[in-house]
Amino acid sequence: MANKVVVNTDIEKGTINKNIYGHFAEHLGRCIYEGFWVGEDSPIPNTNGIRNDVVAALKNINIPVLRWPGGCFADEYHWKDGIGPRESRKRMVNTHWGGVVENNHFGTHEFMMLCDMLETEPYICGNVGSGTVQEMSEWVEYMTFDGESPMADWRKENGRENPWALKYFGVGNENWGCGGNMRPEYYADLYRRYQTYVRNYGDNKIYKIAGGANVDDYRWTEVLMREAHWLMDGLSLHYYTIPGDFWKGKGAALDPSEQEWFITMKKALHIDELITKHSTIMDKYDPEKRIGMIIDEWGTWFDVEPGTNPGFLYQQNTIRDALVAGVHFHIFHDHNDRVQMANIAQTVNVLQAMILTEGEKMIVTPTYHVFEMFKVHQDATKLDLNITSETYEVNGEQLPAISVSASKDKEGKVNISLCNLNHKEESQITIELRGLKGNMQEVSGRVLTATERNAHNTFENPENVKPTSLDSIEVKGEMLTVTLPQTSVAIISLG
Repeated sequence: MANKVVVNTDIEKGTINKNIYGHFAEHLGRCIYEGFWVGEDSPIPNTNGIRNDVVAALKNINIPVLRWPGGCFADEYHWKDGIGPRESRKRMVNTHWGGVVENNHFGTHEFMMLCDMLETEPYICGNVGSGTVQEMSEWVEYMTFDGESPMADWRKENGRENPWALKYFGVGNENWGCGGNMRPEYYADLYRRYQTYVRNYGDNKIYKIAGGANVDDYRWTEVLMREAHWLMDGLSLHYYTIPGDFWKGKGAALDPSEQEWFITMKKALHIDELITKHSTIMDKYDPEKRIGMIIDEWGTWFDVEPGTNPGFLYQQNTIRDALVAGVHFHIFHDHNDRVQMANIAQTVNVLQAMILTEGEKMIVTPTYHVFEMFKVHQDATKLDLNITSETYEVNGEQLPAISVSASKDKEGKVNISLCNLNHKEESQITIELRGLKGNMQEVSGRVLTATERNAHNTFENPENVKPTSLDSIEVKGEMLTVTLPQTSVAIISLG
């Protein structure tokens, strides 16, 4: 069976919300400290304490939204500890992640400054697990109220005269687990209570996100939707691609066996089933799809790199991670009627990171390059596809060898992204373009690939894995033929 893709360029299948290319930065390991924040006195070039090199790299991939301060950390974070003069801020122990001391030098003002520098929307996750209703209510008031009040006056005393614009606010995180080990019925009642006091001040309208399910906990989604759907704008879902066992050994980030590679691809594709089933439950209570599915934690999760703090979740990032990212984005595109945001875990130095830092050094990862290549899909119109794929087989199990998505931007330019999951063989793909107005005057492509399953970038060899020109494209009329190398992610642009 040959690989064939029919792209119906005149049949539109919804808008790909740019927020599915969102990010997540938790007070975990070296994500915030050493990743984003080095302080004003650091010899590392910075602006008001925030690393210039990291900001420049992230601006290049058009980050649309950034989630903070967690994660599990959110439900032990008390925002008042992170404002005012830094030398007088309360120090705390980060009990979730490594037992290290958190000095709270990076707080609300610093995060909002970072978002301004990145030109991205802040998404703040509030504390339901160990915080009070009053604490959450006052945080929203502190950030968004433009008037005279104790919180607004305090914000002004701390150097910010005008309120910030805050659109996205999460009412708790993983309250089924690290956020309180709650039953869905209990969290649903708490959500109803807490969200009441997440106020809209002036023109600021908050998009309220309820803490949703872990993986295939469909009962959680059922209860939350039944008990509180009319009080939420979004409902989260968390899913990590883990080739091994979460508790006994997730597998190494480097040197995956043939079987581990295959299982990783299989588990990456599994998110399609999860989205479909959770969406079906949501449809029962929200047939108009007003409520967005917010997949605000996703990505690969492997064992930490040997010799690093196990609580810091530092892992290398290879061409395998890039394939997982590409496959996820294609699935998110397919569900653009329901999936309105996704936040990869995490941006710097943690899990499936875009960026790794070591002192003054910084490198970007293969996953970063997928975000950069795919940014053409942000807010574009998804196009109808018909895909026939060869099979990719390991030890008697089969998967589709290719994954494809296509969109049209506001200027009418068509972009087709492709993944070859096969770690051994190249894939030749015939692409038929139907309904395309005019001839294909310009066809260009780029590809991210490697011959080794563990190919990655290091501080000694920072450009080992990077996009190159895709020269194997043949054009004949309305037909394209492209040869994708093994283990590759590609983007083809028409016009």
